Amino acid sequence: MQNMNTVQDLRISLVQTELHWQDPAANRQMFERLLAPLAGTTDLVVLPEMFTTGFTMAPEGLAEPEQGPTLDWMRQQAALLGAALCASLVTKAPHGFVNRLLFVTPDSTVQHYDKRHLFRMANEHQHYEAGSCRAVFDYRGWRILPTVCYDLRFPVFLRNRSDYDLLICVANWPATRRHPWRVLLQARAIENLCYVAGVNRVGQDGKGFDYSGDSMLVDFKGQAMLDQPAGVPFVQTSTLSASALQHFREAFPAWQDADAFELTGL
Repeated sequence: MQNMNTVQDLRISLVQTELHWQDPAANRQMFERLLAPLAGTTDLVVLPEMFTTGFTMAPEGLAEPEQGPTLDWMRQQAALLGAALCASLVTKAPHGFVNRLLFVTPDSTVQHYDKRHLFRMANEHQHYEAGSCRAVFDYRGWRILPTVCYDLRFPVFLRNRSDYDLLICVANWPATRRHPWRVLLQARAIENLCYVAGVNRVGQDGKGFDYSGDSMLVDFKGQAMLDQPAGVPFVQTSTLSASALQHFREAFPAWQDADAFELTGL
């Protein structure tokens, strides 16, 4: 495991809100208002999955090019906030439509991850191409594993191979399955000896599905650091302690007994 003693703490903000159905301009305007008070107070802001459209299966009319208006907006917002911005959106890649998570830093550096596990129960696999790799982002000394919604159910793909400190999951996870969402966020933190930030939406989408939110920030023991009542929009910030993570990994080095494995087909 990486030595975190020389790494600074990380302030992280979770933004849980309703989304305007398939209306990117309205969503960008809404988030701009929500993010403005965070300027200078945070290091990383996490928004829900498909934050400009809701969880849509109509990429043909909504997908943005890889260098599209929402990426430009994220670059502007990251610079204004002095913080990285993380969210997913519908994107037209050279090989097809993807559910792409973007991680944009204040200096306009862009890293991305394309959702690997497509939610077949909503026919996502019929409209989007699955990502071909597992990514880890480096930001301010923190190693961050980006994931999108359904990815959370696949622990082998998310297994910490001593290569990350924070797992982020952006989601549109329906209220009918809120219990698995909450349990899996905590389980992923416990088994991987890492912090986990899960950001979901609230409200109802254009297809009539309800979302309870249940966005959470969880520490390496599975204990909630941020957790609000179901269905309540919120913007909240907490600080991840690098030294606390380091001390726990030293005191409880379960990672040393983990089984070796390889991911194939990536």
